[in-house]
Amino acid sequence: MENSTSYFEILDGHAQTRGDRIAVYCGQEQITYSQLNDNINRFGNILKNLGIKAKKKIIVAIPDGPDFFYAFFGAMKGGICPVLLSPDLARQDYEYILHDTEASALITIRGSEAATAIGANITQTLFIDDNAYPSLLARADAKLAPYPAAPEDISFLVYTSGSTGKPKGVPHRQRDMLFSARRYAGEVLKMSEKDTVFSTSKLFFTYGMGNNLAFPLYFGAASVLFPGKPGPADVFHIVDQYRPTILCCVPTLFNMLLKSMIGPVILPSLRFCVSAGEALPASTYHAWKELTGLEIIDGIGSTEAFHIFISNRPGAVRPGSSGYIVPGYEARIIGEDGLLTATGQQGILHIRGESTSPCYWKQPEKSAQTMLPEGWLNTGDYYVEEEGCYTYQGRQDDLFKSDGAWVSPIKVEEALRSHPAVMECAVTSRKLESLLKPMAHVVLNHGFTGDMKLSRELRVHVRQLLPAHMCPVEIIYVEELPKTRTGKIQRYVLKG
Repeated sequence: MENSTSYFEILDGHAQTRGDRIAVYCGQEQITYSQLNDNINRFGNILKNLGIKAKKKIIVAIPDGPDFFYAFFGAMKGGICPVLLSPDLARQDYEYILHDTEASALITIRGSEAATAIGANITQTLFIDDNAYPSLLARADAKLAPYPAAPEDISFLVYTSGSTGKPKGVPHRQRDMLFSARRYAGEVLKMSEKDTVFSTSKLFFTYGMGNNLAFPLYFGAASVLFPGKPGPADVFHIVDQYRPTILCCVPTLFNMLLKSMIGPVILPSLRFCVSAGEALPASTYHAWKELTGLEIIDGIGSTEAFHIFISNRPGAVRPGSSGYIVPGYEARIIGEDGLLTATGQQGILHIRGESTSPCYWKQPEKSAQTMLPEGWLNTGDYYVEEEGCYTYQGRQDDLFKSDGAWVSPIKVEEALRSHPAVMECAVTSRKLESLLKPMAHVVLNHGFTGDMKLSRELRVHVRQLLPAHMCPVEIIYVEELPKTRTGKIQRYVLKG
């Protein structure tokens, strides 16, 4: 595997050496490595028989399941570029991306908004829930020679969540997945063929794609897929049924799992848990460790870098931090003056490694702002580094100055969450007498009432933990916080 240049070599090898081993669990389905490899080839031949040419793009907007694996790898093996999208986007989002990519085919399910979208270049639509699809797949040839792609060729396209505007297409190469699998999954998580991975984040999201597709398949491990949106009961049921060794979630879901626990919970199959998508609060880490005995290995990654590039280590977690640089990557922190910061000083994190995207699709100006000379990637995240450990301070778009001093929404949120009344919160800025001040939107735990008395109590609580300029001038109680489909809080929606 170390010398493999494509996933097709890896999958062929698995089919030959561990063909009877389960690669994918999904509901009642159990797909072996031999079946997986055959069906990838069959799907590639379906696309070929439909007249989809190499170098063309196809939209893949289907729920998590074995067919996602078949469509993704089958397209790439035929030299076709799959564009991976959530099956739950609005019609206008699909139409924007159809136009942006000039996709020539659509793989989706009946009744989806994608099926109603109009794309000028669409010549074929394939519904994987159509009654004819299983026999179409079964009849297709199980042999397919891989298209002779160059290492630098774009293999697939993913789109950012578009939390602050139109989504941006991010192209990636196969080598990006291979590099991330070797460096992060292999050297940090020590993943092996003995592992079974369950990621609650979906396959169209690179965090979920790495966890449940790229990494397990690289090592000959198994992945557990759940087509719907998993709640706490679903997660615990899946862990009990399939006994995964690694559980991957976003911080919001770990918090929901904690709130659903009455007391300690034993999850004996798990080696540890993994978190990304947003910074994991130290309070969430400590509560999870206390109730389950398990570590959460928090890290930071991005769509542009494919997956995680800074991470804590099993057995050496520093709660509240993102951890240490993943082997094979480099990092630097740039201050407001454009120069490298001193240790302990806040600045914008830049990273460099072989998994980073070369550009944004058709957006040269935004590409120039993010994909910098000499291979550096501007993450847009404020960080501080001390003794090689990196701690998140907030997004470049989220931090603001109040009374001449920086306010980190992450720090204020952590302070608020340490109060027993607060389940979730988001801190943004608002103008008060032409000056920016922090304000907080708070979701309360059961049994608490959002009144003036509680607001005063929360503000006193924050003042005991943080400087006065970080204390929210207003607290608004809400039933839920706006989030992207990948679980990130949309603070820009809440700004006053």
